[in-house]
Parts: sequence; structure tokens; C-alpha cells
Amino acid sequence: MGGSEPHRRPEDARGRRVALVTSSYAPHVGGVEEHVRQVARELTGLGCAVEVWSVDRGTGPSVHEIDGVTVRYLPTPLPSATPGGIARFAAAFPAAWRHWARARAEFRPSLVHVHCFGPNGAYAFGLHRLYRLPLMVTSHGETVADDHAVFERSAVLRTALRRAVGAASEVTAPSDFVLDDLRARFGLVGGEVVPNGVDLSLSGDAGRSPFEGRYLLAVGRLGRTKGFDLLIDAMAGLRFDDDQADAGDAGGAGIRLVIVGDGPERQRLSALVDERGLQDRVELAGRLAPAAVADAMAGAMAVVVPSRTEAFGIVALEAWRSGAALVMTDRGGAPGFVTDGVDGLLVDPLEIAALRTAIRRVVDDRELRERMIEAGRSRVREFTWRRVAEDYVARYERMLGADHAPDRRATETE
Repeated sequence: MGGSEPHRRPEDARGRRVALVTSSYAPHVGGVEEHVRQVARELTGLGCAVEVWSVDRGTGPSVHEIDGVTVRYLPTPLPSATPGGIARFAAAFPAAWRHWARARAEFRPSLVHVHCFGPNGAYAFGLHRLYRLPLMVTSHGETVADDHAVFERSAVLRTALRRAVGAASEVTAPSDFVLDDLRARFGLVGGEVVPNGVDLSLSGDAGRSPFEGRYLLAVGRLGRTKGFDLLIDAMAGLRFDDDQADAGDAGGAGIRLVIVGDGPERQRLSALVDERGLQDRVELAGRLAPAAVADAMAGAMAVVVPSRTEAFGIVALEAWRSGAALVMTDRGGAPGFVTDGVDGLLVDPLEIAALRTAIRRVVDDRELRERMIEAGRSRVREFTWRRVAEDYVARYERMLGADHAPDRRATETE
């Protein structure tokens, strides 16, 4: 990161100046952070001027340059339903709003594009209303796959999201699963799928894998929604006998599970490993750089995604890219792009016995693994970040070329 002083504004690029307003960004890591980072890079390559406006998560308002893109960290106080909470909001809001108004005045965006609606979305909606800035909303599953259930707890955010999807010129999500929730609970009319992408340059090399031997791999933020506890429970009852392993393997008994990532559930998962007596069979490896993750996937028997809910699952694309067999949750958006038995095995991870069966099937059947690996390598070429950015640009052109934004207004009752 650079210093906290604003640097010069980029020159106009075809007149399209896009503010990507995200709930989180670097140095934090995760799906939305990766999506916005890659989209910002691709949009710049397509000739747009881009800034990222992210939520200040305790460091104070600041402006930095990351990967050649201006990133503004902006305060987003919201009122709570207590007298003290309302008073604190009243005191903090004027200064916070000045930072947002200054960002608009300095960058002069043609439109604001919200990613992962939260307090960031509420403030972007305010800019839309006050300055008549065209608004686009992209949900990343925050209403269906949030460990903190923020939309169940916050009437302010529920109302803001309902109003924003009603006012937005474009609403997208990576899967119909996410759009269906917006339609059912937040009054969305319409909405379209724009799938996630993957960086195809990180293909992975099994010879460089940071892990030795035969292993299953799981990757992600260690939160409850990701279901790593379910996978540990599955491992506790999973045994591979030599006569079950295919002829080219050294025997299934030595297969272990490696979980890559960090997050709030790490201590609980470690305790669960000890409780199940799996210290020699399950490794919590911590966070790895993207290239090391790709290498680890390339060397794995299979990549397992056991999420309780998964809006899309970029990990699935990463597994395909690295030539790994995929065992994927069917709870969420994956059935929209993963074909069961062709490029992955879909399974309900809440059914522990079914999860064990799927894992055992992949390990035991080399022919199945190789078929799924080949199919995945073929499919992943459809999911590039450039295609995602081009889809967004087409929507920007449609938004900015229209005399009036389409009316998606919904009832605003709670």
C-alpha cells in the first residue's frame, strides 16, 4: 500500500469512470476481494477509469494505490436500534458523508457499481439518490451465506438493499441461487447472472506442491458457512483399504486432509481435529499465496468444497484450472455450472455419509477422476475475468446510454 495522500486522477477513458464500491478489499482476502481486484484490473485494460471504494474497517479514512488502482477506504457508520446507537450515528454521519461526497467530487464517476451489499451499498445508494448517479448492484451471496446473518439483524440494511435493487439500472449475481433470494426477500424484479472468473495463468504444478504424499485439499476462509467441520467429521469415519485403492496407488490408508485458509473458526476446527483423534490425518495449513494454492490443488487427489451454502464457489474454478478432481457442495449456486458426474461430484455436505461416499468414490476410481479433470480443464476456459469485465462494460454502456433507468422499484415494507 502507498501513503494516505490522494494522487492524481486518471485521465478519462472513453468517458466511462467506474467506482467499484465494495464491502471489503485488500489487505483482506476472500471471494469479493478477489472478484473486485480482478475486475478493476480488467476494466482498466478495457479503457475504463476505475477507482475502488471500500469500507474502512478500523484503520480510518485513507487513499492508497494498489496494483495501479486508486483505493479509497471510507467510513460507513449506520444507526442501530438503541438510543445510544442512534446518537453515535448522528455524531459520526456528517464527517463520514463528507468523505463519500469528496470521493465523488474528486473522481467524478459515471456510475457506481456496488459489490457485496452492506454499509457500502447504503452509502452508494445515497450517492445515487443525491447526485443521480447511475447505480448497479452485484450481490455475491451476502444475503444467503453470511456467517453473521447481518441482514437478519439489521433492518437498516434490509431496507437499504430493498430500495437499492429497486432503483438500480442493473442487478447481477454469480448464480440464480443468489438472485432467487433477492427476488423472494428483497423485491428484486429481473436480475441476471454474471458468473465469477478465475486467473488462468495460475495453472499449478504438482511437482511444486507444498504438501507431500496423497491428500485431499479444502481451501477457503475458516468460517462456519464453509463447512470445514463437516469435512473433518467425514474424515473421522473415512477409511481407504489397500484393496479399495486403484492399482496405481500405494493404498488409501495414508490419505490425509489438508485445509488451507484462516479465519475465526480456526481454533474450533483445531479442537475438533483433536477431539476426533485426527491429528495425523488432518492438517490446518494456514493461508497460502495464490500460486502455492494452485500447486497444492494440482497435487491433490481431489479438492473438496463442503460449504453449508455457497453462492458460486471460485474454488471450483481454481480446482478445474489446476487439474484437480472436484467434490462440490450442492447447497447453493454450484448446480448451475457444475455437472454432477461429469466435471465434479455434487453432494449435500450436511449428509456426512453421502460426503464420505463421494470422497471415497473419487479416490477409488482413477478413471472417474481423470474424466472429471479433463472435463474441468475444458470448462474453466469459459470463466475468465476478462469475460466478466466485458459483461459489466456492456451493462455500463446500456445504463449510460439509456435516457431513463428501468424502474425495478419494489415495496419497501419489512
